[in-house]
Amino acid sequence: MTELQSNPRGIPQAPFVSKVEEFVHSQEEVEPTLRKFAEMIEKFKFMEDQLLRKRRSLDDKIPELKKTLEMVDFLQARSSPNPDADPEEEDAPSADEPLDVTYELNDTLWAHAKISKSEVVYLWLGANLMVEYPVTEAHTLLNEKLSTAQNSLKVTIEDLEFLREQITTMEVNIARVYNWDVKQRRMTREGKSG
Repeated sequence: MTELQSNPRGIPQAPFVSKVEEFVHSQEEVEPTLRKFAEMIEKFKFMEDQLLRKRRSLDDKIPELKKTLEMVDFLQARSSPNPDADPEEEDAPSADEPLDVTYELNDTLWAHAKISKSEVVYLWLGANLMVEYPVTEAHTLLNEKLSTAQNSLKVTIEDLEFLREQITTMEVNIARVYNWDVKQRRMTREGKSG
């Protein structure tokens, strides 16, 4: 067997067995070959499971990042009002008026607050850690995190597609080796009886 290639993230490419008789030289080699292929499929499925978990995590994380970024954008726009905006527009409260909001603390816990000046925001960084950031720094940080998460999701989806192709290739290999073995056994049986 030749050296296996891999994708850019190091996931090995499954070998395709085009000529079984060159890959499996005797019927004694069939069972170990089938076991080796089955092990490779299990490894690919393990990697696929890990990537599916990562994808679910990113699918949850990206909307949260977008929602947080939208709020930071709103606070940033509110703290530096647009001079071209119509001062009599009723939908936009002035920067001096306190803003009455309801915000999510947890999945099932909401709280009310009045925001008067919004020069800083507090962001959860994980592991029960909240850090205060100026609004502009928070905007930059959230944009970077969102971009990183979106790129990671794109790479994860590519890797999942690559893994599915490798699993399919290995399943085809198993079928080809098994069918070759059945054919060889039939020919051996017919040769003995004939």
